[in-house]
Amino acid sequence: MVIAIALAGCAQSPVPLLSQAHAAAPADPRDTPFVYAETDISALQAQMAAGELDSVTLTRAYLERIAHLDRAGPRLNAVIELNPDALKDAAALDAERRRGQLRGPLHGIPLLLKDNIGARPMSTSGGSLALARFRPDDAFLVTRLRAAGAVILGKTNLSEWANFRSSQSVSGWSARGGQTRNPYRLSHSPCGSSSGSAVAVAANLAAAAVGTETDGSIVCPAAMNGVVGLKPTVGLVSREGIIPISFSQDTAGPMARSVADAAALLTAMAGRDAADPATATMPGRAVYDYTARLNPNGLRGARIGVLHGPLDQQPGVAPALDHAIGVLRDAGAVVVPVTLPTQDQWEDAEQTVLLHEFKAGLQRYLTTHKAPVRDVESIIAFNRDHADKELVLFGQDRMEAAAQAGSLGSPDYIAARTLARRLAGPEGIDAVLKAERLDALVAPTTGTAWPLRAGQGDAFPGGSYGAAAVAGYPSLSVPMAHVNGLPLGLLFMGTAWSEPKLIELAYDYEQRTRARRPPRFGTEALLP
Repeated sequence: MVIAIALAGCAQSPVPLLSQAHAAAPADPRDTPFVYAETDISALQAQMAAGELDSVTLTRAYLERIAHLDRAGPRLNAVIELNPDALKDAAALDAERRRGQLRGPLHGIPLLLKDNIGARPMSTSGGSLALARFRPDDAFLVTRLRAAGAVILGKTNLSEWANFRSSQSVSGWSARGGQTRNPYRLSHSPCGSSSGSAVAVAANLAAAAVGTETDGSIVCPAAMNGVVGLKPTVGLVSREGIIPISFSQDTAGPMARSVADAAALLTAMAGRDAADPATATMPGRAVYDYTARLNPNGLRGARIGVLHGPLDQQPGVAPALDHAIGVLRDAGAVVVPVTLPTQDQWEDAEQTVLLHEFKAGLQRYLTTHKAPVRDVESIIAFNRDHADKELVLFGQDRMEAAAQAGSLGSPDYIAARTLARRLAGPEGIDAVLKAERLDALVAPTTGTAWPLRAGQGDAFPGGSYGAAAVAGYPSLSVPMAHVNGLPLGLLFMGTAWSEPKLIELAYDYEQRTRARRPPRFGTEALLP
C-alpha cells in the first residue's frame, strides 16, 4: 500500500495571515491546463531535438503560467521579478540550436533563481527594500548556467535576508515580495528561506529553480512543497555573487520536480571558482556528470541508517517513515536504526558562528558590489526608517545581535566554529557512518506545513538537516508522503562530497515511490 497519497492527520483550523477577510476563490488548476506540467528536462530536450518545441515557446508558456497562477488565480507570489530579456535570450538559444550549436542538457531550459543570487539585468535584493534597485553582475553559478544554455526566467521571493533578520520571521515573507503561499494549502507556510523557488517548481512555473541554504533553506521548503531539494557540500558550488550569511555553511543548490532534474542542474552549477576559496577543496575532477548516477537499482546492497527523533511524533510522520523504510528494504538496502551521539549539541556554537560571519560577510559583499547600504548597521537603520513596510510583521533582533558580534579573529568565534563543525561532522555524521559502515543516513526532512499567523513567527516543527548544514555536508530531500494533502519529505544525508551516492540512493527511492503529487492550490482561508 502506498501510504504516501492520503495519510490521516489532525485537521488544522483556518487561520488567515492578516485579517478575517477572504478573497475570491482561487483558480482551479483543472481550468488552467498546462501542456508542459510535470515534464522533466530530458523530455523537454527530446521535444526540442525533434523540432516539436523551441525555447521561445516554452519560455512564453511559463511566463503565461506565472501570470495566471502567480499574479492571479491563487496568487502564489513565488516570483518576485521577471527577466525582461528572457524571450530574447530564448530566441538566441533557438538560433544556436538551428545552427547545430548545442551547449548541453540545459540548452533553452527556463529556470528561476532565488533573489539573493546576482543575475543581470534584475535586482538582487534578498527581499529587502534597501536593495530593491541594486543590480550587481551575474553570480558565478549564473554564469555557469547561462554557459550551459539555461534561460534565466526571473527571480523568486524568499524569507527576507534568507531568514536571518529576526527570530520571529515569517517564512516566505519579504518586504519587497510579500508572502509566498504554499500551493498545497494557501493558508499555510511554504517554509523558507528558498520559499519562492520551491513553490515555483511545485506549481510548474519553471522547469526548475535554484535555492540557497545555510541551515534548512533548500530542503525544508522542498519537503513542504513536494519537490526535490539538493543542498550540496560547501565548496561544490561557488557562492561568489550570492548575498551571504555564513561562509562556513552557505551554499546554493538545485530545486526540481525530480532527482534527475536536480542532478542535471547540479552538473551545470558545480565547479571551481578562484573567487570562492571553498571550491578549491573540491576533490577529483572539477566537472562531473551527476546524471550518470541515476541508478534505478541504487539501493541494492546499500547500508542506510535511519534517524528517529521528535519529528516522529508529528501527525502522519511515523507511518510515512515506516513505509519509506519498507521501500528501502524491499529495494535491497540494509536499514539500521541509529542515533547521532552529538545531536543538537552544536546549536549554541552555530549561532555564534552565524552572527560573526553574517556581520563580516555581508559587509564585504555590500562593499565589494557597491550596494546602497554597506553594513548590517545601515540595514538596521534603513529598516527603522521604513518600519511601516519593513517591520510590520516582525523585528530585526538577529541583525541587531549580529551588529554586536566581534571580529572573525575573536577567540569566541574561532572556538565556536571549530566546535560546531567537529560535533556535527567528525563526531556526528561521520562517526555514525563509520561505526555502522553506512552509505547514508535518512530521516523525515521536517513535518508538514503549519498555518500562517501574523505576528507569531513560524510554528516550526523541527528538522533533521541541522548536522549536515553545520558540518557543510550534503543533504537531499525527496517527496515521501502527504498528510491531509500536505507534503512530507525524506532526507538523505552523507559525508562530505557524497552527492553521487546520495543521488543514486534517492533516485532509486523516488522511482519506486513516485510520491510527488502536483498541488491543487487548496485553501482553508485565503491569505489576503
